[in-house]
Amino acid sequence: MDLLPSAHVDAYPREHLPPRDQWPVLSCDLPSLAYPDRLNCGAELLAGGAPDAPCLRMPGGEVWSYDDLRAAADRIAHVLVDDLGVVPGNRVLLRGPTTPWLVACWFAVMKAGAVAVTVLAAHRAQELATICGIAAVGHALCDIRSVDDLAKAEVPGLRIATYGGEASDDLLRSAAAKPDRFEAVATSADDVALIAFTSGTTGRPKGCMHFHRDVLAIADTFSAHVLRPRADDVFAGSPPLGFTFGLGGLVVFPLRAGASTLLLEQAGPEQLARAVAAHRVSVLFTAPTAYRSMLQLPGGHDLSSLRRCVSAGENLPAATWRAWHEATGLRIINGIGATEMLHIFISAADDAIRPGTTGVAVPGYEARVVDPLTITELPDGEPGLLAVRGPTGCRYLADDRQRDYVRDGWNLTGDTYVREPDGYFRYVARADDMIISAGYNIAGPEVEEALLRHPDVREAAVIGVPDESRGQVVRAFVVLRDGLPQDGRTGTAEALRAFVKEEIAGYKCPREIRFLPGLPRTPTGKLQRFRLRDLE
Repeated sequence: MDLLPSAHVDAYPREHLPPRDQWPVLSCDLPSLAYPDRLNCGAELLAGGAPDAPCLRMPGGEVWSYDDLRAAADRIAHVLVDDLGVVPGNRVLLRGPTTPWLVACWFAVMKAGAVAVTVLAAHRAQELATICGIAAVGHALCDIRSVDDLAKAEVPGLRIATYGGEASDDLLRSAAAKPDRFEAVATSADDVALIAFTSGTTGRPKGCMHFHRDVLAIADTFSAHVLRPRADDVFAGSPPLGFTFGLGGLVVFPLRAGASTLLLEQAGPEQLARAVAAHRVSVLFTAPTAYRSMLQLPGGHDLSSLRRCVSAGENLPAATWRAWHEATGLRIINGIGATEMLHIFISAADDAIRPGTTGVAVPGYEARVVDPLTITELPDGEPGLLAVRGPTGCRYLADDRQRDYVRDGWNLTGDTYVREPDGYFRYVARADDMIISAGYNIAGPEVEEALLRHPDVREAAVIGVPDESRGQVVRAFVVLRDGLPQDGRTGTAEALRAFVKEEIAGYKCPREIRFLPGLPRTPTGKLQRFRLRDLE
């Protein structure tokens, strides 16, 4: 299928798509995915709710309606085009805490036909310089509180407009003088809307290019068919908007459903629990560790308003699922997504949930477990690489690693999975996190789940470390529950090892257990195993 005529004046994004023979197979079989040739996802999402319906909520009680957000985005779009000279196809970097103004900037970029490159507050100058170089970024909209590292990056030709400050040329001051109506650029459905960057923890970050239709497709598949939000829902969560997990869960999904979202600058487990109670949040997006941590907060919080809880970013242990269900009566919707795929593509909800599995392919997607060498489908019960395809897929920005991620039309996520006979997909490990010890294949997450079933264990992480006689041995890092000493007492470690041996095969038991006050995690709560390896 040929690409539609582009509305981009700056052709850089389209010119740097991978060759068509390296694309995944894309399918749009659902009727809801039959989008028109001309489609601007920003304009479509802003039309999701009634003009006076609540859209963005702030912790202090302020509420923006859909019309408020549209007017703010339109004014900023005028600044982009009239004052900054942004043309369709230009890349605009967005950086700042999760605030309504960051959301308004994202919509302004969409409506102006530009390409959003949203980064994290945690990114430092060198990382920002690398991202800007890969995406050839020429403009940036940045919260004044987050501008220092961006300025230190010294990106050649980068024009930075800040907001939230006192200067006369502050973006929001300039926007206030602009008309509150901006006609959205009639972008093509397959014009690039955003470039999302992978974490880059294992090397140079990869820019993943997603089209306007892709942004709507994640709402019209996972959200519409699995999450099933309502217009009266209040969304909240921990992932920042620089992650596609956060962009989908806190912006795309609620607005597509005409619902509202609570924007939190600080979204640790305690802040999340307080926000749920204070603002009657009904749909929550966060990582497995946050659900477990919320259960251990002193005093407890009123979580009775919740009706939907979504977990992604890393594997959800069955022990965490059951503990949350026992305490709240709520069934966490587990899911696996990827920056390359934009959002969740395997999941299950309600009575279809099977604790300990991720779920089944989301409507619109298909998945299989394949041999890593031949990409042929493996029998049920045999571990292999997870392969997926659907309406979204990997298109790296000018990156040879496209050939590794997409093979024979399938997106290979880098995860080892098993397909059960009933069609459910069970996570085994990241393909590069399998531990091979004395000829045995040991999946770290299985050992972690066994440790987490012990009542004194709050968090657990497992890695393989070199061993002369066995090749590798299992080392566990454990965070004990509050009130217990966080030390390496031999008795505690031996008690845990004995417990694990009762739960799983003895050869999988950790040879060594180390105790830490906390595990290293990304801003979205994903475990950083490489930092545990760096402890050596």
